[in-house]
Amino acid sequence: MAQAKEGDTVKIHYTGKFDDGTVFDASKDEEPLEFVIGEGQVIAGVEEAVIGMNPEEKKTALIPPEKAYGEYHDDMVIDVDKNKFPDHIRPELGLELELKQEDGESVFVVVTNVSDEEVTLDANHPLAGKDLTFDIHLVKIV
Repeated sequence: MAQAKEGDTVKIHYTGKFDDGTVFDASKDEEPLEFVIGEGQVIAGVEEAVIGMNPEEKKTALIPPEKAYGEYHDDMVIDVDKNKFPDHIRPELGLELELKQEDGESVFVVVTNVSDEEVTLDANHPLAGKDLTFDIHLVKIV
């Protein structure tokens, strides 16, 4: 039986969980996730976990931040004067915004705090800095 290797197109089902067991994402009610190992279409830790698996095999992988969504960076959190927001945007906790930088690149941020004068914007990925556990089922190698 062929084992999954770099360059293979694979289909997996997965359940992503935090250390406390809380599920943050799962594919069980969807089509299996299809990706090519080594092309960076999924986080590195999932790619690495799938390498060497046989079709229909299941495993649990513990994935540290550096193999997932990176470390949390305090310098990616800024406070902005509330009056700098356009009138049509009402900052509230959890609001996701796309900001254009001077170089034309987009940055996605989440509002994490709102006070009378300031709004805190966080450009870290929501899963940055977290250890993640993935239950992986290699459905097939395409």
